Amino acid sequence: MNPVRLITAHKLLTVSAVVELATGLALLLTPGLFSHLLLGIAGTDVTNLFARFFGVALIALGVACWPRPESIAAIRAMLFYNGAVAVYLAYVGVFVSSGLLLWPAVVFHAVMTALFLRR
Repeated sequence: MNPVRLITAHKLLTVSAVVELATGLALLLTPGLFSHLLLGIAGTDVTNLFARFFGVALIALGVACWPRPESIAAIRAMLFYNGAVAVYLAYVGVFVSSGLLLWPAVVFHAVMTALFLRR
């Protein structure tokens, strides 16, 4: 049996929602640490301000895509988000800066994109 077939849209939405909710909370509570780990940059007042805005947006995305009830709109939103973030983070890693968690984040979002495309 193909293990990818066992991964349902519901499971993908759950994983995506939980990861984005956790990331959003991390950005709200520890924006400087998150900036350092993901991008390898020191947090400033300005970067922390924008990180917290992004944290709020990720929490909203996680809540909106929580898989009860499962919807095609939530699947499309997470597919687009994961794909766009994978490409953008890879760009940042190649041309701007890279922290300890950047490339694992790129891989995670790329894998999630591929899995959503298979649904």
